[in-house]
Amino acid sequence: MNQAILCFFEQKPEALALYEAFEKQVFAKVGSVEVKVQKTQITFSNRHNFAFVSFLPVRKAKERPEIYIVVTFGLGYHVKSPRIDGAVEPYPNRWTHHVLVSRTEEIDDELMGWVKEASAFSAGKR
Repeated sequence: MNQAILCFFEQKPEALALYEAFEKQVFAKVGSVEVKVQKTQITFSNRHNFAFVSFLPVRKAKERPEIYIVVTFGLGYHVKSPRIDGAVEPYPNRWTHHVLVSRTEEIDDELMGWVKEASAFSAGKR
């Protein structure tokens, strides 16, 4: 495990297992990916950033589980799903989606399908 990743989870070590499961799936489903640890998020990129892991407060505090990560990804359309905790369109036809993950079972084919699609969408940008 990368030391920078361990430092990122220093305040919330219980969430590290969720991140590890997500990262493993990204490498399995997407393939060649660069991971960059920043102060507030971990970024996954190919040519461009396509997915992020953070502790973004996408739900009110009383509605958030104690242990969680937020997976953020960008697509060219608005995904309509009860799993999406928030979505914004910062640029025309570029939607940013946030999904709160509190159990490894939530890192499933649906979520990873969106992430894989986000990788392809990102790679196609000029």
